[in-house]
Amino acid sequence: MPQKAWSNKRERQYEHILHGLEDRGRSEREAKSIAARTVNKERAQAGEADRRSRTSTADISSGRRGGLRSHRGPGGPTYAQLYNEARQRRVKGRSKMNKTQLARALGR
Repeated sequence: MPQKAWSNKRERQYEHILHGLEDRGRSEREAKSIAARTVNKERAQAGEADRRSRTSTADISSGRRGGLRSHRGPGGPTYAQLYNEARQRRVKGRSKMNKTQLARALGR
């Protein structure tokens, strides 16, 4: 759902993404969620957001990422997400693990 903090540009971006996802067969609820997350990530990367996660600012832009990761199946969680979960669960040796090893250690 568009937020008060969003500029007109971000609201247009949200609507564009929302309609595109709905046209591709996503449910309205799922499309709204994806569109809002995408716009918020773009805002974080552009320095417009007050709060932002490290993965929002360190990852490549949403537009570029979508082109790179499309049609390759589900990629699952990122290395950073797996590492953070491993840290929360206090997995030993996590700093020396790669993405596959972290996923295996977490039972995924």
